[in-house]
Amino acid sequence: MKMTSLVLAVSLTALLAACGKQETAAPEASAPAAPEATAPAATPAVEPAQGKSVFNKTCAMCHAVGAAGAPKPGDLADWGPRIAQGVDVLYKHAIEGYTGAKGVMPARGGAAALADDEVKAAVDYMVAQSKS
Repeated sequence: MKMTSLVLAVSLTALLAACGKQETAAPEASAPAAPEATAPAATPAVEPAQGKSVFNKTCAMCHAVGAAGAPKPGDLADWGPRIAQGVDVLYKHAIEGYTGAKGVMPARGGAAALADDEVKAAVDYMVAQSKS
């Protein structure tokens, strides 16, 4: 049974890595970077609409159906204990990946091109959908 779970987890991670790739756009001219102010971790990194967009393009593949133990947005029983750990833990698991008793979370949902702020926005979106 453990071998089957391991094979399933590896297969799912490979599938997510392939499906989570985003098309690259032509590089834009950029202005010199301004010093970035530090914001509290609980503050959404980007607009909520971007979190929904990232969720729909990358995260929904697993989270919409609960694949590999992924908590479905709006499922208070699954999200409650996760939310109680704090948003920093949720961000860390989403960005770095996580394997636990309830399932597997590939780093960046298998979409290596996602920026930290995009991943955080998707987490914020799912958390907002899952609070009572």
